[in-house]
Amino acid sequence: MAVDMQELVEDSVLLQCRVNETPCEEFIHPTTSLLDFLRENLLLTGTHMGCMTGHCGACTVMVDGSIVKSCITLAASVQRKKISTIEGLGEKESLHPVQAAFCEESGFQCAYCAPGMLLSTVELLNETPDPSDAEIRSALSGNLCRCTGYQSIVRAVRTAAKLYTADKETQE
Repeated sequence: MAVDMQELVEDSVLLQCRVNETPCEEFIHPTTSLLDFLRENLLLTGTHMGCMTGHCGACTVMVDGSIVKSCITLAASVQRKKISTIEGLGEKESLHPVQAAFCEESGFQCAYCAPGMLLSTVELLNETPDPSDAEIRSALSGNLCRCTGYQSIVRAVRTAAKLYTADKETQE
């Protein structure tokens, strides 16, 4: 079946953004969710599909430095914005301090909740470098973990705060 490019363009929106520091320009349908755009168009499958209602946090990404639930965010709404996914957080050889802390403190078992937990922690530590346990729990409240238990996650965020602060100091 041949695709009519004129029809495709007429029914589409040209999305221009940056994803994990890489410029991106693609035609998308106006109702495409950011989650579907990332997973299907860009093949970034680290952002997980969970509840499709924005409640579980598995689809969390950052848009211009703030977390959003990509399953309930239209891709067209991120026009000319900077999107950061879990894939852009660190490198295999050099984990981001938040990733290292979660590994060190056994903050994950299956890691399905990783996008939400890690990116919410990054946002929290950018705003509050030394958060209290109550602030940690509040920042992570939009993310569900079905297997680890939240004590190890809170402990991981506390460790991440120490590593994150030390990492920022060495970069300055």
